Amino acid sequence: MRGRLLGAAVVAVVGVASALVVATGPASAANPIITSVYTADPAPLVVGNTMYIYAGRDEAAAGNNNFVMREWRVLSSTNAATWTDQGARANIATFPWAGADAWASEVEPRNGRYYWYTSVNGNGAGWMNIGVAVGDSPLGPFTDAKGGPLISDSTANSSGLNIDPTVFVDDDGQTYMYWGGYWGVRAVRLASNMIDTVGSVVTPQGLTNYWEAPFMFKRNGLYYMLYAANDTQGCVTSSSYACQRYATATNPMGPWTHRGVVLGQVSSTTNHAGAVEFNGQWYMVYHNANAPGGGNFRRSVAVDRMYFNADGTIQPVVQTTTGPPANPGGGGGGVQPPAGTNLAPAATGSTSYVSSWETLAAINNGGVPTSSADRSNQAYGNWPEQGTQWIEYTWPSARSVNRTAAYWFDDDQGIDVPASCHVQYWNGTAYVNVPGQSTCGVAANTYNVTTFNTVSTTRLRLSITARSGFSTGVLEWMAFQP
Repeated sequence: MRGRLLGAAVVAVVGVASALVVATGPASAANPIITSVYTADPAPLVVGNTMYIYAGRDEAAAGNNNFVMREWRVLSSTNAATWTDQGARANIATFPWAGADAWASEVEPRNGRYYWYTSVNGNGAGWMNIGVAVGDSPLGPFTDAKGGPLISDSTANSSGLNIDPTVFVDDDGQTYMYWGGYWGVRAVRLASNMIDTVGSVVTPQGLTNYWEAPFMFKRNGLYYMLYAANDTQGCVTSSSYACQRYATATNPMGPWTHRGVVLGQVSSTTNHAGAVEFNGQWYMVYHNANAPGGGNFRRSVAVDRMYFNADGTIQPVVQTTTGPPANPGGGGGGVQPPAGTNLAPAATGSTSYVSSWETLAAINNGGVPTSSADRSNQAYGNWPEQGTQWIEYTWPSARSVNRTAAYWFDDDQGIDVPASCHVQYWNGTAYVNVPGQSTCGVAANTYNVTTFNTVSTTRLRLSITARSGFSTGVLEWMAFQP
């Protein structure tokens, strides 16, 4: 077996070298996803095998404490991990009636065309307006679709700040738009032509502590609204910053039921997010100030995985610097994870031992390994310990489980796939083997699925016995509800 210290040092050097590479074309998998320019206020859209992110560009000079935004850009990816900046696809000049401030926007497709709803400052009376451009592809070209604002200060019951449009076409073809800042959330139906309103502007109910930046989507028949809040009641410690709260409804116009914080405070004062499903996995896009030279007016888009609980609530999104692993359905390689509701991300992990080179957080961070040697999304290992070690999940209340899947870590040094393994659960007084347990597989480069009779427990343990002379490791351990 080769020395672990040398291997760890090599990894560290490679990591530093990678951080110095400046992307020319597709950016490497990392957060923020693009650092060649500053990007903000992201809105995702999936078309075919491509995820697009529509974002404004921050152009403020270092030390300028004001937004300078004159264009909207498109970022694209086929695997949610590596991104290409497709350049500016619309700007203030797209709207002859506008004069400044290319703020938050979103694109919504309908009838083979793509409608780009924007926050932009008009040349007339008032301040911010909502405009709409149209194009025949996700990349345009886009032209002004209306010849004037869709929403302005002259709109009856308009928001105190007409910004941040989110548009949603429902399964029945009805279209809805939400927008608004300064705590003034508003909603209205749109006509089938996507450029006229239908009926009165209303003030939705139930969006607790709403500040700005709504984003609407639908999953399993339930409507979701993400939005920025700046309260100090579990959101942020200073109202100068913001978190992302979310609410759900059974009707697209509400009333809404507040569900909690889904994205905590980011490194920029503003917090603007969207969510989308891509190749069977949900993602949250948002911005922060983490790019080199970044700041509150020099923000950058980030992407991380988003997970739902069995009851439809959303688990708090974990902000990472690595970004998501390449989605296998989008050409990222590797084996597709088993289908089902994985309870592991909601659990607290513990272990008999973890080495200083690895992290226990790897086992339930949602990584999708490309091989057993993949370190791109963290790894757990227990070198130099040998014999039998264990990892364990604990939930705050009992969970029903009947299947697990382990993806083993093999660094070709001191850690190898195990000799054997078995699953145990806490029966209230002791750990016992799960009943009806199938073979606990030890193959490399795949998910080893172990099935058993359903157990209800607050604690699940994977006991791992090493091969002679080796330690063991895990890249991901999934636990599925029946």
